[in-house]
Amino acid sequence: MVHCYLVHGSSSSLLQAMLLSPQAERNWEPVCSVLQDVLEEQPHRQLFALELGSGTGQHVIRFAQRMPFVTWQPSDIQEEARSRCRSIKAYIAATNMTTVLQPVHLDASEPWEKWAGLSRASCDVIIAINLLQYSPFKTAQGVFNGAGQIIKQNGLLITYGAYAINGTITPQCNELLDEELRKRNAEWGLPDIDVLRQLAYANGMRMERMIEMEECYKLLIFRKL
Repeated sequence: MVHCYLVHGSSSSLLQAMLLSPQAERNWEPVCSVLQDVLEEQPHRQLFALELGSGTGQHVIRFAQRMPFVTWQPSDIQEEARSRCRSIKAYIAATNMTTVLQPVHLDASEPWEKWAGLSRASCDVIIAINLLQYSPFKTAQGVFNGAGQIIKQNGLLITYGAYAINGTITPQCNELLDEELRKRNAEWGLPDIDVLRQLAYANGMRMERMIEMEECYKLLIFRKL
């Protein structure tokens, strides 16, 4: 099935700037469906969500179209990759999404005080999609350290990707993915869920749910205690 963005009279320059990730087009809908169920359970009806590693901007726009009760802050470490920043801005402009803020540069491996001026306990939700396996371990540490400070009490950190469990990677497709990532960058690779659980606990959070997703991926939900 082909899904079309709600685009309002976009100029050719906007359309050219809108990058398209085939993987994002495949996974946005199942991820969005879970997010809708989870976020609608939150006690506050107007939420503020930070997306780490927004990439092309496809996810955050889709989420905003489905969940108008959330204000979304996209971010990306790739400040030097101007095409990503342009792509996010182009999606915002083309869809007239007033609930998506302009993207900010954010390196999640840095101390939370450097996270684009976000204040302590300012976020209801932090979302990271396919970020941790494409990052060194210090980024995972930074994500959990920062989330522990920036998420409100009872707020959520939600991560999506492929993971190891107790040091074991299954099935074979995930083994191959881990090998491919480590060839590209020796510091990359599938993070271990048990290690992430420990990072969460050390930062005042606990892993509440692990949801099986398509293509042997998982969605992890951590809650701020």
